Amino acid sequence: MFTAYTNIPNNARIWIYQSDRVLSETEITFISSKTETFINQWTRHGDNLKGSFTIKYNHFLILAVDENFNNVSGCSIDSSVRFMKQLEQEIAIDFTNKLNISFKDGNQINIVKLVDFQKFAQEKKITAKTIVFNNLVQTKQDLETNWEVSADKSWHQRFLAKNN
Repeated sequence: MFTAYTNIPNNARIWIYQSDRVLSETEITFISSKTETFINQWTRHGDNLKGSFTIKYNHFLILAVDENFNNVSGCSIDSSVRFMKQLEQEIAIDFTNKLNISFKDGNQINIVKLVDFQKFAQEKKITAKTIVFNNLVQTKQDLETNWEVSADKSWHQRFLAKNN
């Protein structure tokens, strides 16, 4: 059961899917339509889920579920992953590669392979103050407060050069 993202509570569970490239306006329209249709059919053992989504920076598709309405289950999470895999095939994009890391350089969003992120950190091109996207956040509230953080306040800190 689709609801507007603004109506989803702060404790809603989220999943962040990061694209490997910038999404065009046409792709965003297509993704939005497909995602709303998916959410309207999304269930947990036959019970409707109350969900929503948002697209941020033309790179991130964020699915949200209001678990005050119904909790998600392993099967419902699996169905969302299948949906994302289908979406990837339909528009030739990669949303599920967890080895891609995203960070900001000014207003520019960069998506790089983990090995390149590590190299940039060692070369001090990425520092403790570089804004990174912590895609491991799990609630809407965390998305709003702990998603875009400096590298030293995220799991990314392990890659920073000493005395960075």
